[in-house]
Amino acid sequence: MDYIDYYKLLGINKNASTEDIKKAYRKLARKYHPDTNPNNKEAHKKFQEINEANEVLSDPEKRKKYDQYGKDWKHAEEFERARQQQRHRTYSTGSEDQYFGGGSEGNFSDFFESLFGGMGAGSKKRETRFKGQNYEAQLVLNLKEAYTTHQRTVAIDGKNIRLTIPAGVENGQKIRLKGYGAPGVNGPNGDLYITFVIEDDLQFKRMGDDLYTVADIDLYTAVLGGETTIETMSGKLKLKVPPGIQNDTRTRVKGKGFPVYKKEGESGDLYITYRVKIPTNLSPKEKELFTELSKLI
Repeated sequence: MDYIDYYKLLGINKNASTEDIKKAYRKLARKYHPDTNPNNKEAHKKFQEINEANEVLSDPEKRKKYDQYGKDWKHAEEFERARQQQRHRTYSTGSEDQYFGGGSEGNFSDFFESLFGGMGAGSKKRETRFKGQNYEAQLVLNLKEAYTTHQRTVAIDGKNIRLTIPAGVENGQKIRLKGYGAPGVNGPNGDLYITFVIEDDLQFKRMGDDLYTVADIDLYTAVLGGETTIETMSGKLKLKVPPGIQNDTRTRVKGKGFPVYKKEGESGDLYITYRVKIPTNLSPKEKELFTELSKLI
């Protein structure tokens, strides 16, 4: 596997903080996201590399392994176990350096291959089995996309994977796709874990399976009652407004909230807060009428 400098890829130095890594990743993810580069294979590949770099460098344990072992970081644990075993075997010869070639600055890949590819001339070759490394990726959705069941294509390790995303996925929710990770060494492939990131919406706020929104009504409707039409996630909805409704009054529409994840036909509720708009720039006649009305109260 070719070595990828994750720090250089994200445009940061090796002393970068977790916050620096997060900012760099978000900036590049927006630039190379498949949704904004639908027919650009190079952008898709870049997006996958950026995801991989973020997954490694934002995890303290993985970052430590990467800093120490470079491109062989995924096999760090196996390497350490093998090195410990070899150390026990070489103690009897009086020098561990005889095996490592003079010190610990040798090539990790060569050492790893020499341990698991065969233990020297005349020795019996052992087959070692390791499950492939798991991949982790983020999939960014807006609220409307999370509201409906739909299909998306994600590029992982140069391959396009088509997913069906059920309605109702939540921010931070993680799903596992078995066998879509890195190839194993004489063993099964790793798995792919996808974490959903749901962007905030300007019109609706989601809390669990419920939605919250604001509806503006004019003063006359608030005083006299009437009807108003609001936008919902599934289209327009006409509501009756009772006379004398107060500013910031909240009402509930059952079943017009967010779909419940993997529960067909079930949805949360929609909560609407009425906001009464006070008229401005009144004409002389309107001011006169309001004045007369105030004398009657």
